[in-house]
Amino acid sequence: MNLKLLAISIGNSRTRLGAFEDGNLTESVTHPNDPVDPISRSIIQLGKPMMDEAPAVLSSVNPPLTARVSRIVHEQLGARLLRIDEDLPIPIGRQLDLESIVGEDRLLNAAAAYDALKQACVIVDAGTALTVDFVDGTGTFHGGAIATGASLMLTTLQQSAYQLPEVELKRPDETIGHNTVQAMRTGVYHGIRGMVRELVEKYAEFAGLYPMVVATGGDAELLFEDYNLMDRIVPDLTLRGIALTLQAHAQKAES
Repeated sequence: MNLKLLAISIGNSRTRLGAFEDGNLTESVTHPNDPVDPISRSIIQLGKPMMDEAPAVLSSVNPPLTARVSRIVHEQLGARLLRIDEDLPIPIGRQLDLESIVGEDRLLNAAAAYDALKQACVIVDAGTALTVDFVDGTGTFHGGAIATGASLMLTTLQQSAYQLPEVELKRPDETIGHNTVQAMRTGVYHGIRGMVRELVEKYAEFAGLYPMVVATGGDAELLFEDYNLMDRIVPDLTLRGIALTLQAHAQKAES
């Protein structure tokens, strides 16, 4: 199946766009959600060459920006715009509480990870929020944990404690912080890594096996690049989940 599409994933603070051809991601770009102009330019740049024969597929956890991006796609590309979960159900089993609402990005990440691994796995998404989710060996999403992301942790510390400064998120230079800035970075960096390890071990106890661990999200490489807990870091996991969802829909329509 020669799958072509423009995939758009709108997160809380970043928007990621990807062009797929023949099911393969050929180009991707990420922008902060504000300002919107760079997002608009990338939509045009990536979408124009393929819009005669490909849809734009949008996933979002940010309703205000969703409306603006939808208008850009219609006005600049004249493209068919499909919405994840509204037009295209995500191909992942779910074992959740009744009436539970789960972010599209978490489900897309889970579907893409399981499709690639075909075994139980944990997906760590390190963005504005940090999510640590479990998928069992049958491809069923069980949910997981939601915590404050690294940058938001630093911001909250600065805003909530009078004597703490504003600190840019970076990997700490030393294990023991010998000044306030390094101490804040050390606490956030190692605190997140330790929390993720603890959760993975708890999920392993629940499953009776040790799952593979996949990291994604804007801060994944900074936090986990050299971490022996991680089996893979896949920055474009959500985009791959969007492509997988469209492919599953197309295959179902053909059958």
